[in-house]
Amino acid sequence: MTSSRAGAVCVLGIFARDVTCLAPRQPRMGETLLADRVYEGPGGKGSNQAVAAGRLGARARLITRLGRDAGAALARETWEAAGVEPFVIVSQTQPTGSALILVETATGRNAIAVHPGAAGELCPADVEACAGAIETAAVFLTQLEQPLPAARRALEIARAAGTATILNPAPAAPLPADLLALCDHLTPNEPEAEALTGLSVESEADARRAAQALRAMGVGTVALTLGGRGALLCDATGEHRLPALGRGPVVDTVGAGDVFAGAYATALSEGRAPREAVRFANAAAGISVTRPGAAASAPTRAEVDAALAELA
Repeated sequence: MTSSRAGAVCVLGIFARDVTCLAPRQPRMGETLLADRVYEGPGGKGSNQAVAAGRLGARARLITRLGRDAGAALARETWEAAGVEPFVIVSQTQPTGSALILVETATGRNAIAVHPGAAGELCPADVEACAGAIETAAVFLTQLEQPLPAARRALEIARAAGTATILNPAPAAPLPADLLALCDHLTPNEPEAEALTGLSVESEADARRAAQALRAMGVGTVALTLGGRGALLCDATGEHRLPALGRGPVVDTVGAGDVFAGAYATALSEGRAPREAVRFANAAAGISVTRPGAAASAPTRAEVDAALAELA
């Protein structure tokens, strides 16, 4: 990695204006529940991951599409506050993305419905227009909320430039082997690993088999997140189990996976080994679940460094 690339993380993904509702439990279909609280804030996996990286000290960049509306203004305010450099294509026809989120008050578990809006128009030509942002980064990170052809083209550009590639395969979906082969790193959670491999991930042994299967499908390194149980790293050196690094009671798990992905990318961009990067990401995610919001829950570098210092 050249010194000019070190610390630079480029993300492709969507921004969404989140409306989050806290309720005692998930409603059944056709049922109405009274909520305990509702709030709005910035979200979208790509934006959340870029914000997390920016707050953690990376030179973060985000390639996306926005509409011409209040959601776009919120996006730009969020990125400016986090130090994220935006590469934005403005849609003339579609609104900025939005998401509806329901959080169980007692457990912090969530269910999400997201509409990409303008970012649903992201295409290979958009990515090619922003190729320089990818080629000059140490790490490139993307997910599956925007159209797959855009993600594929970005991974191809990153691979050709020698930029390390990370795919966070969310929302869960089966993917072709040739796309997985473009991924130096994959950061699935349990349902996403099941969708990709067709294997159960209920037990520790199941998780190891799924991670090994993903490597056999062409992925370089797998960082399988296991919620409160931490993460399983599977690479050429074998499997490594890294515990969760919680910092208090769980309030809201929305965005925790995005914080993990952004933190993992940040650590890799600084030249850290995958095992150290997962530990750093576990600490960041452990802080994020103790407070509400998606992008709003991402910790600062000082907070993560302090948490790790206490555990040293």
